Amino acid sequence: MLMAASLVLLMTPALALFYGGMSRQKSVLNMMMMSFGSMGLVGIIYLLWGWSMSYGGQSVGGVFANPFEMFGLSGVIGDASGWVASGSGAYPQVVDVAFQVTFAIITVALISGALAERVRFGTWLAFAGVWVTLAYFPLAHMVWGGGLLSHSETGIAARIFGTVDDGEGGLTASVAPIDFAGGTVVHINAGIAALVLVLLLGKRLEFGRTAYRPHNLPLVMLGAALLWFGWFGFNAGSAFGADGAAGLAWVNTTAAAAAAMLGWLLAERIRDGHATSLGAASGVVAGLVAVTPAAGSVSPLGAVALGAVAGILSALAVGLKYRFGYDDSLDVVGVHLVAGLWGTVAIGLFATGTFDTAAGLFYSADGWKLLVIQAVIAVAALVFTAVMTTIAWAICRPLGWRIDATDEQSGIDGSQHAETAYEPSTTALIR
Repeated sequence: MLMAASLVLLMTPALALFYGGMSRQKSVLNMMMMSFGSMGLVGIIYLLWGWSMSYGGQSVGGVFANPFEMFGLSGVIGDASGWVASGSGAYPQVVDVAFQVTFAIITVALISGALAERVRFGTWLAFAGVWVTLAYFPLAHMVWGGGLLSHSETGIAARIFGTVDDGEGGLTASVAPIDFAGGTVVHINAGIAALVLVLLLGKRLEFGRTAYRPHNLPLVMLGAALLWFGWFGFNAGSAFGADGAAGLAWVNTTAAAAAAMLGWLLAERIRDGHATSLGAASGVVAGLVAVTPAAGSVSPLGAVALGAVAGILSALAVGLKYRFGYDDSLDVVGVHLVAGLWGTVAIGLFATGTFDTAAGLFYSADGWKLLVIQAVIAVAALVFTAVMTTIAWAICRPLGWRIDATDEQSGIDGSQHAETAYEPSTTALIR
């Protein structure tokens, strides 16, 4: 589990490379700093009240847990050896804290890709702290902490289709929602937050009038490769043990990513006449996003189908920003929101019923029930995060969101960080 946690932590620097390469050269440092800033800020906040709000035992209406119950990990560390009541597996609970903090960090960092070149760094950090508290921690509690979107007897799923005996003297939802590693908590959460922010913040000055091309495609591909590597910790680690569920998640993660890359490249080839390196890297990420909630509940062939559709859908979705006029700078909405929604809902089609989960429509006559539940939790996550993101944006508004127009023209790296990524002698080569 500590190795899985380390792999997931690596994903945020990998994301910095991915986003940095996709940016223009005058904004690459700021883009990477937004990811690194998320690591610093969320890494502290999670230990203070994030774990308590997500997994504490004192739930407030099934929406969030008491942030003061285990403030600063009080009662989690235990004695000098660190051994306390186990989390989801046979290991100390503090190991689960190590694993879960990495999810919170990368979820916040994902949002930053939609805001390239126009947001004050200080305001971004303030927003990150407010948003992770208002949106991420509650949604993690609702989905994974026994709240409203979980299998709990008081959750939405139980209220729709009733409860059954859980075999341990309690009740559980008769058709439990499935989010193996973060389709709702991570990807829908970050994707809808990105969409809300770009609508509230507005476009870059030159959006629609100039081409925003990635300045370093090898950097993009390196970032995508490291994201794929780290994603094995993300998905296989969510089995909480070195067992068959982890093995299935690993295989499904590879299958979906590979299929999505091919699906994206096919869509590009048909639409544009070219299969691009940016498309290959983006397709890999789209497949990884889509399989995240489904990694432990679908077959490898189901993962291939899931990934292929995700690659095609995301390849088409990234162009919607030009049609509808919202400036999603690095396609967070087109990839994470679209693929996250598809992966979450498609569980209702492809789930095989293994490892004590419900079966989907393609495997059971009652599969429509799971399809309904998956759609409900996806919509609930969308609405909740949209509202919380708007509130977080408003709270941070007095700090000033946008940089000056002159600074945006000259480059955000210089104005916000007093640095440049490349010496003048190398600029011409990069261009």
